[in-house]
Parts: sequence; structure tokens; C-alpha cells
Amino acid sequence: MKIALLHYSAPPVVGGVESVIGHHGRLMNAAGHEVRVIAGRGEQSIPGVRFERLPLADSRHPDILEVKSELDAGRLPKKFPALVSEIKTALLPLIADINILIAHNVCSLNKNLALTTALHESFEQGHPGRLVLWHHDLAWTTPRYQAELHPGHPWDLLKTAWPGAIQVVVSAARRDDLAGLMQIKKEKIAVVPNGIDIPGFLNLSAETLKFVNKLKLLNADPLILLPVRITTRKNIELGIRIMGHVREKLPEACLLVTGPLGPHNPANRAYFERLTSLRDELELGGVVLFLAELTSEFIPDRVITDLYRLADALLLPSREEGFGLPILEAGLSGIPVFCTDIPALKELGGDQVCYFSPDEKPEKAADMIIKYLLGSRVYGLRTTVRKGYSWERVYVEKIAPILAS
Repeated sequence: MKIALLHYSAPPVVGGVESVIGHHGRLMNAAGHEVRVIAGRGEQSIPGVRFERLPLADSRHPDILEVKSELDAGRLPKKFPALVSEIKTALLPLIADINILIAHNVCSLNKNLALTTALHESFEQGHPGRLVLWHHDLAWTTPRYQAELHPGHPWDLLKTAWPGAIQVVVSAARRDDLAGLMQIKKEKIAVVPNGIDIPGFLNLSAETLKFVNKLKLLNADPLILLPVRITTRKNIELGIRIMGHVREKLPEACLLVTGPLGPHNPANRAYFERLTSLRDELELGGVVLFLAELTSEFIPDRVITDLYRLADALLLPSREEGFGLPILEAGLSGIPVFCTDIPALKELGGDQVCYFSPDEKPEKAADMIIKYLLGSRVYGLRTTVRKGYSWERVYVEKIAPILAS
């Protein structure tokens, strides 16, 4: 499908809408669509997406600013029709073959009413493609714009439901505003939230992303980190049993053991085999994850740091520790710590972490973890973001159905 994204400016210009256009273009291109971005300012910057410059689409173009000053005062400039015609003449060849045109804010803000009018006339006169009006902001419902808006044409284009156009807003609050403004049913308006690039926001390295994608760590809820070498004193088997009970209440929970086999004791290989057998016995395949099963190479500190940013909690079921550096790392990462009440760990954690005995019943330790996380607003918000607002999920669940409708 051929898709055009229209706005006043586009990446690498910095702005909220520009960022959204960048992600939309990337995702649509990845889904196999032929995408072009049409804007007055911007550059070729989205991989696989063509940039088409339409100078008069720029809200800062001198000719646009000149007519806007008169429009803001309630006067329709004499040169307005000619400017609309000039924009339309330049726009039509750029959209002649497209199946869908998505206009971001062009039909809801008064930044460039000549562009708004040119777009309206192009589709009113029979452009065969579908038109999607994507509203991030609404001039007519925003107090700071009121002095610039006036009755009649072209201002009314910003509060009129254009025939045949698909209306999209970025939130339920915007939907309520638009429905009232245009006097249309809420059911006629699609709500598509902006997303967040989770790996990008967390600044995950390329090496970390390989593990994240291979193990599907972004689907874990919660992701519990156990950053230790595989050696008997780490008491990893208790962690595995705890996870079996955590999954009873949090069925998407995963435990990630990051360390390799301990280097000095040949018995560690047999210990690792016992751990994987216990995992199989408890039917926790895909739940208890060992990086040692993916690589025998050294895991860089950068990757471990990335995993702390991704994790929801730290679990340390050790029977013996001389220090307990993961507690400090978790503290800086802002995640809760659940660890055994051995002296070295209590010395570091004080009354800031949650303790259990190395011989604790796994169901009791699991209950402590479950109660803490389910009562945590921080964890609750992290879960909401991961489950509902990753760009990939927004695209699959919200954007793709609009393109296919």
C-alpha cells in the first residue's frame, strides 16, 4: 500500500508530532508499505521512507506567515486563493498514486490554513485515495488559539467533519473534544495513542537487544533479575521454585539468570544440569531463563546495566555472600530487592529491602514478591506502559486496522 504522511515539518526537525511521524513511517515501512513523508521542513532521515519537500506546507514559510497575520485578525487575504492553488498544484503530483494520506494536525490547527484548504479541495474534487485526519491538537477547543479563530471559511474547516475522512485522535480526552466540536458520535472517532520506543528510551545496546529479542524479555511481566554466577552457594534452585509460585498470580513473570557457570569448580556443570532439570520438572521452560544457555562468552557490564533498567525486581536467594554488589546496582536502578537475610546482604540492604531465609518455603517468598509488586504504583505504571504503549503494539493493535479498514 502507498501511504503519504503530511505535516508542516518532519524529522529530523525536533517536535512531538515530528517524532510520531518518524515512528509511524518506520513501522509502516517495516510492515511492507511504501511510505513517503510530505512536509515543508525536514530531510531524508527515516530509513526506507522517502521525503518529499513541499515548501508551502511549512508553517514558517514567509508567504504562509504573511497570510496568517491577516487571517488571525479575521481578514481573508486577497492572495489566499492563489496561495491555495499554488499549494494544490504542488501537492497533487506528490499524492497522485497514494492509497492513503494521513494528515497530522493539518486539519485541526490554524498554523497553515492555505494547506488545510488545498488538502480539502484536493479530496473534495475526487482524489481516489483515503484521507485520515490525525488530530494531536485542536485549535477550536484550546483557549490560546481563540483570538485567531473566526466564523466562516477557512476557519470552519478546522471544526467540520470532512465527508469520507477517517478521524483519529491521540487520546480519549481528545476524542471527547472532537466529538463535541464536530457534533459527531464518539464511535466514529478512532483513538490511537502515541507510543514509546522502549528499547530506545532505555538506551539498550545492540548486544542487549539480541538477548531481549531472543528471550522475548519485553513480554515478561514482571521481569525478575538474578545476576549471579551459576554456583551452588547462590541457591538458584530456591529462585526457580519461587518463580513457580509467582507465576500462579503473575502468569507472565520471568526469571533471568545472567551469569555463566562458576569458573573454578567442575561440579558447577552438574549443578547447572540439576537446575535445568528442576525447571523442566516444574514446567517453567520459557519462564526461568539462563543467559548461559545462549552464550558461554563474557557478558559485558553494559549488557548487565541494560538488564537492570529493563527489570522490575532483583532476586538474590544466596546462602553465602561476601558482599552483594547487585543490591547496590538495584538501588541505583530503582528496582525493589528481594534477598536472603544473610549478614552481608543485610549489611548493605538495611531496612530498604525485603528479606527471606535461604531455607524459606518458596510459596512464602513468592507471596512477599507478589504482594509487593501488586501494591506498587511504580510497577503498575511500568506494566501499563509495556503492555499498552510500545510502538510495536500500538501499530499492530491500533494503526494497522485503520490502514486495512
